Amino acid sequence: MGRGGQNYGKEESEPLSEVVFPAWAKDVRECEERFHVNQEFGLSSFEADRRRKEYGLNELEKHEGQSIFKLILEQFNDTLVRILLIAAVVSFVLAWFDGEEGGEMEITAFVEPLVIFLILIVNAVVGIWQESNAEKALEALKEIQSEHATVIRDGKRVPNLPAKELVPADIVELRVGDKVPADMRVLRLISSTVRLEQGSLTGESEAVSKTVKAVPENSDIQGKKCMVFAGTTVVNGHCICLVTQTGMNTEIGKVHSQIHEAAQSEEDTPLKKKLNEFGEVLTLIIGVICALVWLINVKYFLSWEYVNGWPRNFKFSFEKCTYYFEIAVALAVAAIPEGLPAVITTCLALGTRKMAQKNALVRKLPSVETLGCTTVICSDKTGTLTTNQMAVSKLVANDFRPGTLRAFNVEGTTYNPFDGKIQDWPSGRLDANLEMIAKIAALCNDSGVEQSGNHYVANGLPTEAALQVLVEKMGLPERLNVGSTSGLGDVLRCCQVWKNTEARIATLEFDRDRKSMGVIGAVENLLERSSFIQLVDGTIVPLDQNSKDLILERLREMSTSALRCLGFAYKEDLPEFETYNGDEDHPAHQLLLNPSNYPFIENQLIFVGLVGIRDPPRTEVRQAIEDCRAAGIRVMVITGDNKNTAEAICREIGVFGPYEDISSRSLTGKEFMEIQNQKNHLRQSGGLLFSRAEPRHKQEIVRLLKEDGEVVAMTGDGVNDAPALKLADIGIAMGIAGTEVAKEASDMVLADDNFSTIVAAVGEGRSIYDNMKAFIRYMISSNIGEVASIFLTAALGIPEGMIPVQLLWVNLVTDGPPATALGFNPPDKDIMRKPPRRSDDSLITAWILFRYLVIGLYVGIATVGVFIIWFTHGSFLGIDLSGDGHTLVSYSQLTNWGQCGTWEGFSVSPFTAGSQEFNFDTNPCEYFQSGKIKASTLSLSVLVAIEMFNSLNALSEDGSLLTMPPWVNPWLLLAMSVSFGLHFLILYVPFLAQVFGIVPLSFNEWLLVLLVALPVIIIDEILKFIGRCTRGLSNSSVRKGSKHKAE
Repeated sequence: MGRGGQNYGKEESEPLSEVVFPAWAKDVRECEERFHVNQEFGLSSFEADRRRKEYGLNELEKHEGQSIFKLILEQFNDTLVRILLIAAVVSFVLAWFDGEEGGEMEITAFVEPLVIFLILIVNAVVGIWQESNAEKALEALKEIQSEHATVIRDGKRVPNLPAKELVPADIVELRVGDKVPADMRVLRLISSTVRLEQGSLTGESEAVSKTVKAVPENSDIQGKKCMVFAGTTVVNGHCICLVTQTGMNTEIGKVHSQIHEAAQSEEDTPLKKKLNEFGEVLTLIIGVICALVWLINVKYFLSWEYVNGWPRNFKFSFEKCTYYFEIAVALAVAAIPEGLPAVITTCLALGTRKMAQKNALVRKLPSVETLGCTTVICSDKTGTLTTNQMAVSKLVANDFRPGTLRAFNVEGTTYNPFDGKIQDWPSGRLDANLEMIAKIAALCNDSGVEQSGNHYVANGLPTEAALQVLVEKMGLPERLNVGSTSGLGDVLRCCQVWKNTEARIATLEFDRDRKSMGVIGAVENLLERSSFIQLVDGTIVPLDQNSKDLILERLREMSTSALRCLGFAYKEDLPEFETYNGDEDHPAHQLLLNPSNYPFIENQLIFVGLVGIRDPPRTEVRQAIEDCRAAGIRVMVITGDNKNTAEAICREIGVFGPYEDISSRSLTGKEFMEIQNQKNHLRQSGGLLFSRAEPRHKQEIVRLLKEDGEVVAMTGDGVNDAPALKLADIGIAMGIAGTEVAKEASDMVLADDNFSTIVAAVGEGRSIYDNMKAFIRYMISSNIGEVASIFLTAALGIPEGMIPVQLLWVNLVTDGPPATALGFNPPDKDIMRKPPRRSDDSLITAWILFRYLVIGLYVGIATVGVFIIWFTHGSFLGIDLSGDGHTLVSYSQLTNWGQCGTWEGFSVSPFTAGSQEFNFDTNPCEYFQSGKIKASTLSLSVLVAIEMFNSLNALSEDGSLLTMPPWVNPWLLLAMSVSFGLHFLILYVPFLAQVFGIVPLSFNEWLLVLLVALPVIIIDEILKFIGRCTRGLSNSSVRKGSKHKAE
């Protein structure tokens, strides 16, 4: 190149980034002029450096993640956690204060705050770990970028330039296998064709041919045939391109920005929102009850005298004030279900194991629950609803006479040659016409099919692999059926036999414009170049207009069914190639080097037949979509593929009816963005289809659905799907065909890439939510009982029945196993026939709350009652309680125990508990402090027993234990045994008994515990019966009302 080329590379250029230059809509000369570069010379090194300073490096931005400190603080941005934190700090301070005073119970006092702190630390660690995974999708996106590029600089070819050093206006050379390093305009095709695999970015199911011809400026990303995009791969050909966009301005850079934007707007799951709301209500309730406890007991630590009508001579007891403050802390500990986070995590983890068995791999635990309230599934087509494996579904061959055709339906939807057969096939008796089709399909083919585990995978072009599978299903004529050939095993036995019988000496490349690949190509073009047809017996007759019209009519029929049609033809007389064996010195070799010679070689062809190929729908998808319809879940198909193909597939799988008018239901992404009221379009009942959808279209659809209150599950496998996956309530990536970017942006990965797996996972999610609701209600009802117990204690003025560490033990350990076991409740049989629950449905209805308030009140009465019984009764309902020798006091003395020091002649006998003896000779009033240890143990044991029996009540919301007996969930019976075993452990191991401030119980005392605890089952059975009756009456009135209205 002369001086002119050099000047191009050095000329000052105006900024290119202010307004995007539509290079795809301009011809090659205009593009070179706009970017001030010549494709032969490229940029000069000086100009490249200058542009690098202006535009920066060709790489994706690294967004700064949140600091660890900020992440830690965010974990405490939760009402329940904040209450726990305050309770832990206060109890720690009080324990420290008691220790300074030389208190005897400092070990017990420190256990409580330490355990709460441990819960908070574990919760924070899990939260931080989940947050840190959020940005991995962006890192995975960088993995698909090219590392090196072949560039023309200073008129020289630079083969391994780091791709990050590319700048707009660089001239890049692309070859087969190269990963495209930036968005570029194709300037020149060196080979006759160039094809790129860009499905991961655009959603197209086939490799796309590129051209140098300009396209309309308003073309969508799939329509920009003269552009190649960063991150896509060259599968065929060799070309020269001009870099137009680098770094974050490329299409993949836009996806990167969209993923980051979607990550910033992630919302809490429906359950998390409900628990947060519950936490806020709980805070209010705790505040009110603590204030009431304070007001009721203020007379014990603050007193005054009235002088002239005004209060004077105030007396304040700091010790009593601290004591009632500890009661308030105990109240907070009792009200908060500390074990709830652990039980929820355990239940979700068990749910993920169940889902994994159904090929749904959950990456984020909360998404298990969110699946249960999914109202819309936005599904990709290619690879999810379809197999993503091209398969021949129809074979059309010539018949006995001109103007007649015969058609065969081909079964099978995968690359497995043994998947299905050809209907009405003359097995082993191939006629000359079918033999020729098989021979052409086998020889004009560079692909292969291999078995990988239980799957068959294609090597090379999917279309060619489908033809090879067809050859295997066609079989061999009897004369060639010689058994298996060595090397390829039985997978491609027939193809290998045909290749052994015939020699292939050259390949003419396939071109979308020329539409010819050897003698396999587009039917219309082959017919134009054909002069003859071959009949069943091998006879060659001229191709008349009648025969041509019949073939074209059959072609139109197959095309309207979204089949990609390929024709087969051959030519017998090739004098130029009679002696050609691939030698480069042969004259025929020069003919093959120039693509302009191909039409002259491929004329006077003999047409033999055609096939229809498609990416077939998965066989189980139709039933899965029916299940979605029954479950009240809408299915929307969003694909990058073309409209006709997508509509045909949607009709076949049941998204649309076979004859339904879908003009208002099927839009391209561009058409959807242009309509006035997009939300009204999305609110239509039934299925919807969006074809030719770009990443921004998918993201907008998901955003609008979420704004409308829908819970959206979005499936995808490509880079283009990642932003929408991140934005959706549930992002579902494909495990086999999915890119790492899609997997990292998702909440769940399908191991089998199957839509029906999503539907199974939704059913599992619903079951898990129902079970979670059962144990959340169980734990909350238990906590209401604990609050009632402490409140009654404070209201009656009796000594504190249970200390905070005991309540913590009940909430965390004793309640934990039964609550977790409730997660194993069997699912309802009609779980996928009910409409999805609304995400704002309350966990606890007014009736359920009333029920648990009644149960809670009974728990309070039972635990406080058994405490009073021990102090005031020697026997109760025939059960002797005097065996330990403890002293009985009156109810009045018990409620005024704080005035014990003023009682004259008050004395207490020693009593035994296990191997211990408690003596109060030096200070009889200590009987109400350290001496309450037996009564406190009885209260704790009654609480544990009631909560075990209450777990049986939680088996069903309204069902009686007579209709749903305990053994329907054997895990619950095992969990109850474990909880009782743990309670016995702390009772009968001396060290643990000391830590928890309890003593062993006698046989009679255990009888009392069971007698007081068992009525909780009877009370809840009565409440359930009332609930069933009232619900039945309301349903009956609704039916009568609707009947009256109908009349």
